[in-house]
Amino acid sequence: MNQTAYLEISQVSIAFPTPTGPFLALNGVDLKIAKGEFVSLIGHSGCGKSTVLNIVAGLYQATQGGVILQGREVTEPGPERAVVFQNHSLLPWLTAYENVELAVKQVFKGKKSKSEMREWIEHNMKLVHMDHAMHKRPDEISGGMKQRVGIARALAMQPKVMLMDEPFGALDALTRAHLQDSLMEIQADLKNTVIMITHDVDEAVLLSDRIVMMTNGPAATVGEILTIDLPRPRDRLVLADNPTYNHYRHEVLKFLYEKQRKVAH
Repeated sequence: MNQTAYLEISQVSIAFPTPTGPFLALNGVDLKIAKGEFVSLIGHSGCGKSTVLNIVAGLYQATQGGVILQGREVTEPGPERAVVFQNHSLLPWLTAYENVELAVKQVFKGKKSKSEMREWIEHNMKLVHMDHAMHKRPDEISGGMKQRVGIARALAMQPKVMLMDEPFGALDALTRAHLQDSLMEIQADLKNTVIMITHDVDEAVLLSDRIVMMTNGPAATVGEILTIDLPRPRDRLVLADNPTYNHYRHEVLKFLYEKQRKVAH
């Protein structure tokens, strides 16, 4: 990996005030991410995964340390870091197209003409296979389709980094598999940088270049980092019998259920 990281999470600690004194949620989180890399954060509930994501998004300020994206410190939210939440967070009174349009207008106002904006929105809807349902409102489409619109909205902002907080966590297994495949296609096409939080070991191994395993909170930090050296494109059916894939899966499970349980007791 290159010496100057594209995104650098540098010695990040954060404490939240509580009635009994400060609660140290993260302690000394250090992570360098290369351009175009897909990194998953995995760990038990309460290990501060979402807190890391929120600091990169600029929604929280680190108590110590900080985040540097392309040499510039992150101090507030910005369109170069788009977030996809577990809950799609679409505006219910707008169509899928209008939800994406809202983000596009924010980012490209004065930079794209009306027809260019329309083409760009339609292009991003096609990327997530939602061009057939662009003019439906969120209550007229399934959960998986809503998530696709959320991903289209994030992609349409042309972010430098996509931040995904368990984006498929609320979906059934089949829908989830389809969306994982879509995400792999999109990333192969756009080569965008992605940080994704997941609880799903298979999802992490299938999608990632590296898996960052977090220790249990409080004072959570990076426990181990596993490099996933599997060729792309990846096919879940082929990988199911792949010994290397299963070795990676075992390593993550071992960290989560053996090493962290010892720490917890």
